[in-house]
Amino acid sequence: QVQLVESGGGLVQPGGSLRLSCAASGRIFSIGNMAWHRQAPGKQRELVASITKRGSSNYAISVKGRFAISRDNAKNTVYLQMNNLKSEDTAVYYCTGLINLENIWGQGTQVTVSS
Repeated sequence: QVQLVESGGGLVQPGGSLRLSCAASGRIFSIGNMAWHRQAPGKQRELVASITKRGSSNYAISVKGRFAISRDNAKNTVYLQMNNLKSEDTAVYYCTGLINLENIWGQGTQVTVSS
């Protein structure tokens, strides 16, 4: 069974940085676009950043210039480097990927930005 497992979340002060990782495992034949979404308490889930297999990326306006998405195709892993974190970045962050032509979601990792 194919799965995505996120790691790297935690508590950080405003202005700090975190790096999230998401690794795909299982019987994998192909991985297409990958992305990070987030959901804050009481809010709808939103797309944070996405990246194609060739490395082209897109970002939500709220994180552009502060977050960077990257991937290592050899390791079936996608990353999200988050800098200059703000309290409004507090959310559960989910990794998604088009794996074997199916959209797979990770279980999520909590990011809390607070002093």
